[in-house]
Amino acid sequence: MDKDLYRSLLPLVNDKTSMELLMKYAEARIPSLHNALEQAQTIEAVRAMQGRIAELRRFKTLREEVLEGSK
Repeated sequence: MDKDLYRSLLPLVNDKTSMELLMKYAEARIPSLHNALEQAQTIEAVRAMQGRIAELRRFKTLREEVLEGSK
């Protein structure tokens, strides 16, 4: 991502309420994706679910990533 995009995300990651809501969303979504992962019938579906879970887990480090990228 470029520096301008990181800077545009600063209001999101610096707002405590927004970040808390984003974390709650990710934490609520991961268990349902785990259930879908258990029921996946193809390797492609497994990989897709794993990717979705990985992206949701990245929200936990989003603030640090945005702050570093905006420098």
